[in-house]
Amino acid sequence: MLKKGTLNPQMAHVLASTGHKDTIVVTDAGLPIPQEIERVDFALKPFTPEFLDVLDQTLDALEIEKIIMAEEIKEHSPAMLDKIMERFPKDIEVEFLPHVDFKAETKNCRAAFRSGEFTSYANIILVAGVVY
Repeated sequence: MLKKGTLNPQMAHVLASTGHKDTIVVTDAGLPIPQEIERVDFALKPFTPEFLDVLDQTLDALEIEKIIMAEEIKEHSPAMLDKIMERFPKDIEVEFLPHVDFKAETKNCRAAFRSGEFTSYANIILVAGVVY
């Protein structure tokens, strides 16, 4: 049995096979997930698991060089935006897109990790970096 890291085998497989410049979207409960990408669905009930729990588990495994979020998070969920930004270095590249464009960009992701989060616009696309 694993002593640390994710216990979810599907998530572990996605994380282990993610390469430089690959993208993964970590989502709230409501973001539509394109049929053509792999879905790892953790949602059990409202706020379980929370978006930040799924994000933290993902960040424990991956080096991230850029993040992408919906522009609307600034107005509708500023507290969540602050909590997200606390998890990244100050010099990380951040891109904000209109929500409709953000949703279109998820079609290019290799996988989606869906949480049970009910906070508006609690979604992020992570662009994988390299550790060297």
